[in-house]
Amino acid sequence: MYTKLERIKKDIETMGRFNATPGKGLTRFSYTPEDRGAREYIKGEMLKVGLKVYEDAVGNIIGRMEGILKYAPTIIIGSHFDSVKNGGNFDGPSGVVMALEIARVIHENDMRLKYPIEFIAIVEEEGGRFGGGLFGSRAMVGKVTREELDTFKDDSDISIAEAMRAFGLNPDRIQEAVRKPRDIKAFIELHIEQGPVLEATGKEIGIVDYIVGIKQLEVIVKGQPDHAGTTPMTMRSDALDAASTVISQVSGFAKEAGEGTVATVGVLTLLPGAPNIVPGQVKFVVDIRSRKSECINQVCKEIMKSLEKVSEVKGVQYDIENKLYVEPTQLSKKIMDCFIENCKKLNLSSEIMLSGAGHDAMMIENITDVGLIFVPSKGGRSHCPEEWTDYEDLQKGIELVYHTILDIGGGRVT
Repeated sequence: MYTKLERIKKDIETMGRFNATPGKGLTRFSYTPEDRGAREYIKGEMLKVGLKVYEDAVGNIIGRMEGILKYAPTIIIGSHFDSVKNGGNFDGPSGVVMALEIARVIHENDMRLKYPIEFIAIVEEEGGRFGGGLFGSRAMVGKVTREELDTFKDDSDISIAEAMRAFGLNPDRIQEAVRKPRDIKAFIELHIEQGPVLEATGKEIGIVDYIVGIKQLEVIVKGQPDHAGTTPMTMRSDALDAASTVISQVSGFAKEAGEGTVATVGVLTLLPGAPNIVPGQVKFVVDIRSRKSECINQVCKEIMKSLEKVSEVKGVQYDIENKLYVEPTQLSKKIMDCFIENCKKLNLSSEIMLSGAGHDAMMIENITDVGLIFVPSKGGRSHCPEEWTDYEDLQKGIELVYHTILDIGGGRVT
């Protein structure tokens, strides 16, 4: 193998130290001290191999290696380096480590490809701090507005714009992050599977042909806070009682839609939040995923109907906001074929598969050809402290991307 296992392990473990919740899984939100620490490590490793390193308008880290062809479109490889709360060390950073290691191999072998390559580490894919998700890649394809930077806020009521300013970025320059399709030749991402399929089938590589569409709805149900002991049941406007009626129906709406559609309520907050006060307001977020847009839309319509009915019956009001919507995405057959051919050459077993999780790849597909591969997840676990991928499995995926990059990038030119 051209890649080095010990370097891959060092990268994962070092990045894992930049963590707000040691001993409780990885928590690394965007524009925080933990982000800063991981950022400086990534930039330092890029500089060691002679890359031109810079950050774009939203803080995506880019290390550029020029190619022989002047003014040629760029190949981009990498993934995100933020995390969910109390997650694991592999979700996202595995793809960043892939980029770092391939840059090292190309550098130490004194190689130069015909096309330029950009090795990238993307911010705020998870949406762990501000909600929504895919922020860094959405900015790259022009799907983030200046208004959104003031609208999306974290749990401390700090907006994205405020956090960017405190981090040394200028939110008014958001449009400078946008990449033009003519300037990008391809984007390739490596990710852990976050599911059990590869481990169960004994396959080493998952080659993704389709990424599900995702819609996230934030619902706020407004009732009236009253004393829990003195307010009769028939005279209450209980926001949680109303919200729970809708929430209990969400899984059924997904099953009725079919086509493997899934829907999850993963956020639920209520105010005032005291045991002796009738809840006056409830916020919940519904995450809907399907390979078919019409199934996502069907679930949304059913949720709306349920909210309308419950507002009439229980005397509450509601607001609903679309926090994220990404269409189902079919990835490049040309890059898939290249993955398949290189799996054969490298004697790696593989399987064509659907991604039920969202990835930056699905946004960048708006401007260029995209390829995405998975490596196995131990027990299928992810978004938890137990998340694990064997370093040897990660190395196999990196080797596959390395050879694919050489093919797409114009051959092994020294």
